[in-house]
This record gives sequence, structure tokens and C-alpha cells, in this order.
Amino acid sequence: MSPLRLLSLLALSFLAACGGSDSDTPSTPVCSDAGKAASALSASNTVCMLTTQGEIVVELNPASSTITVANFLRYVNAKLYDNTLYHRVVKNFVIQGGGYGTSGTAVSTYAPIALESNNGLSNVRGTIAMARTSVPNSATSQFFFNTVDNSACLNYGSTTCDANGYAVFGKVIAGIDVIDKINAVSVDTSGLPVQPVVTYWAIQLK
Repeated sequence: MSPLRLLSLLALSFLAACGGSDSDTPSTPVCSDAGKAASALSASNTVCMLTTQGEIVVELNPASSTITVANFLRYVNAKLYDNTLYHRVVKNFVIQGGGYGTSGTAVSTYAPIALESNNGLSNVRGTIAMARTSVPNSATSQFFFNTVDNSACLNYGSTTCDANGYAVFGKVIAGIDVIDKINAVSVDTSGLPVQPVVTYWAIQLK
């Protein structure tokens, strides 16, 4: 049994952040022309990510999430997201990655960051936010994409889930169909995809 499968059977906690990557990248990291075009239309930082289901381009929001964006870009530029898994897929909720390499080895992490959930950004469909443990200031490498509008549950001040909320720091500007494809994959009882869903690489475009 692989280390990740064993981890999944030990029940990865709700939006838990753990914290490395393995070397089986299929190609040189080059964002597509469509991805570059989407990035060019943005006035902010952007990151291009290639997954087994296709390419995703995210626009980051450092004005509202200064600490969180800097942290995410630190992992991107250190190549710590290369060859990592989406280890948790909860259909019509979130897809979560950035924590484990393809062999199940935990990603090397930097110090946890302060929670920036009270930043005016909402956990709506297509946004990217940081995963964490039940401790507010515990986010390290793991992130998730909201596949639906989760604002009632995951926003700061929520009365139905954790009132501390989860820090949104960007949104998908190309590849929302890829998010939907990952959302639809078959998973085991812990949410781990039956067929690995991999982030082959992530690069900062600007």
C-alpha cells in the first residue's frame, strides 16, 4: 500500500494542511498560448499550472491577500508544487492539492502563515484558497479550488462551518473546465482520486 493511500485511510482532516515532490514531469513547463493570453489580460500576478486534466491559469490578488499570495508564489517558484497530487476531491465542494508528491511523500513546507480570510474575498466557484488545520494560522503549502459557491460555509464569519473562514487569494481565469473535470473524477471513501490527478508543474507568468 502506498504511503498516500495509507494516509487517506487514516482520514485526512477537513481541509487539512500538511506539509517533496517527485520527478516525473511529462514536459518542459511552458504555458499554452491561450493561457498566456488570459494572463496578459490581467493586471495582477498569474500562475499557470498543468494537470493530468489540462491547464489552469490563476490570477492572484496580492492587494487583498498579501501574505497568502507571497506564500503561494514562494512554493511555485521553489518548484515545490511540481509533480504533486490532488489528494482530496469532494464532489461539488472543493478539489485540494499541494500537499503530497506522486509517491505520497509530503511536500517540504515553510513556516505556517497568518490567516487572511477576513479580506473581502469570497469562496465562490472558481476561486483558490489556502487549506489549513483547525488552527487558524496553520496554512503552509496546501490549497484548494472551490468547485461551487462555498461562501456560506467557508467565508470568514460563517455561522454554518468554521467562523474563522478560509483565505481566498485568487481565481481561475482560464481552465475552469479543468476544475470541473477534476471535480468529476472517481474517488475512494477518503476523497483520494482512484486514478492519480497530478499537477505536473506550476510556473509564475507575472
